[in-house]
This record gives sequence, C-alpha cells and structure tokens, in this order.
Amino acid sequence: MALARSRRAEGVMNYWPGFVDALSTLILGIIFLLTVFVVVQFYLQAEVAGKDTALSKLSQQLAELSQLFAVEKAAKSDLEQQLAQVRTGLAAAEGERARFKGLYEGAGINLKEQEAKISQLSGQLEGQKPITDRALAQVELMNQQIAAMRRQLAALEEALNASEQKDKESQARIADLGQRLNLALAEKVQELNRYRSDFFGRLREILGNRPDIRIVGDRFVLPAELLFETGKAELLPAAKIEIDKIAAAILELTSKIPADIGWVLRVDGHTDVRPIAGPVFKSNWDLSSARAIAVVQYLASKSIPPQRLVAAGFGEYQPIDDGKTEDAYRRNRRIEFKLTER
Repeated sequence: MALARSRRAEGVMNYWPGFVDALSTLILGIIFLLTVFVVVQFYLQAEVAGKDTALSKLSQQLAELSQLFAVEKAAKSDLEQQLAQVRTGLAAAEGERARFKGLYEGAGINLKEQEAKISQLSGQLEGQKPITDRALAQVELMNQQIAAMRRQLAALEEALNASEQKDKESQARIADLGQRLNLALAEKVQELNRYRSDFFGRLREILGNRPDIRIVGDRFVLPAELLFETGKAELLPAAKIEIDKIAAAILELTSKIPADIGWVLRVDGHTDVRPIAGPVFKSNWDLSSARAIAVVQYLASKSIPPQRLVAAGFGEYQPIDDGKTEDAYRRNRRIEFKLTER
C-alpha cells in the first residue's frame, strides 16, 4: 500500500518552477520598459529644456528690437520737434529783426526829443538860481535814461548792421550766380550763332547763289511764290525739292550741335498787307500760320525732330518793305527760317 501511494505522488506534476520562470520574465520585461521610459523621458526633458532656452533667447531679442524701435521713434520725434523749433526760431528772428529796425528808427526820434528836453531844462536851470536838489535829480535821471537809450540804440544798430550785412552777402551771392548764369547763356548764344552762320553758309551752298533767296539778319528768307500758289497753303512739288535740301542741311547741323544747347528752327509765315479774299482762310494770319505749319510738317516728315521745330504766323504785321508797290508786296510775302534758342 505504501508503494502505491509513493507511485501516485510521483505521478503528480510540479507547476511551481514554470510559474517562477514566467514571473521572472514578466518582471524583467517591466524593468526593461521602465528603463526605456526613463531614458525617453530624460531625452524629452532635455529637448524641451533646449526649446525653452531658444524661446527665451528669441523673446529677449524681440524685447531688444522693441526697445530699439522705441528709441528710433523717439529720436525721429525729437528731430521733428527740433526742425519745428528751428523754423519757429527763424520766423521769430525775422520778426525780431523787423522789430529792431522799428525800435531803432523810433529810438532815434525819442533820443532827439530827450536831448531837446534836456537842452530846454538846461536853459531853464541857467535862469534859476540856486538849482534845487529836485531839478538836479531830474537831470541826473534823464541823463541815465539817455545813456540807457544810447546803449539800447547801439545794440539795435549792431543787430541791424548784422542783418544788413547778411542781406548784402545774400544779394552778392545772388548777383554772382546771376552773372555766371548770364555768362553761361551768353556763351551758349555765341555758340549757337556760330552754328547759325555755318547753317546759313551750308544753305547757300545747297540752294545756290539765287537772288530771290536772301539772308536778312539772323533769318534765312524764301519768297512765298517759290513754295506756294497765291492764297494757298499747299506746298508746290518744286518747293518740296528745295525744302528737301534744307532738311538735309538741318540733319547735318543736328549731328554737330551739342546736346546741351537748347535750339529750335522757327519757321515764320508772312503775307503782304492786302486783305485775303476766299472761303478757306479768314485772314492773313490764318494763311501765314497755315503756310508755316505746312513747312514744319514737311520737315518733320523728313526725319527732322519735331521738338526742334516751331511754326509761327505773323500775317501782314512784320513787313520788310513798307512800300505799296507789287515789288514791296512780293518781298513781304515770304517764309523765314530762324535758328534760335528754345
């Protein structure tokens, strides 16, 4: 029987070692997970601490920029206030100068009046003997007042002289600038006159030595009959050939004149004194202007810069011959070219 029990005891399975192994494995896994959690938390804290530090630096830089902006804004405000003060001071100085001048003139009158009074009192005192203490005190007081007024007058005169000196210096600078400007303009005019002479000479060469084409003063004169029919403003075909020659001379001149010389070619239309009769033009002014414009437009079509061209109509009001003959009328009907400053 005892042997049977022993066999039954040996047949029972022992689960305890396996349980212990599983429990140990579970504990080791938990420890591993805790270790990983601690390490991860450490790195996360370090990362968060670094971002907090960067954020703190950024906040500090933002605060510094705000302070700099405030300083610049305050400096700008100070400069604007200083500018306003300077302007106010300038206006006050001008007013003070005017006041000083008025005081100076008034002080001169008051001083003469006081001196007259002193002279009158002195005469009265000479006639009154003995001189009273009151009269002496009054004379002394008036002397002091005169001395004070003299000092004030001297100060006013000094201030006025200083102001007048500044005005003289300013006027001298203005006169110097005007003189230099006039000299520069005169030089430009002389240089333009030289080019005008070259231009007229070149036109003479191109158009030939024709008696009906003249140079009158600073103008190149062509008879109207050479360019237009009577009472009309359309260029004749033969006229276009002559104007083509003039356009060639102008283009040659344009390449020679320096760019800093402001010049234009003025085309003037003139008629004789006899009234025009026709449906197209109401007056000689209209006819002369239309003819000048026709010449200018044709020159512009030949590549002459339009900004260098001017058209003007004078009608019958600028005659070169006051006679009442056909020859005088013919001379007055003309187109003039004038190279002049703009």
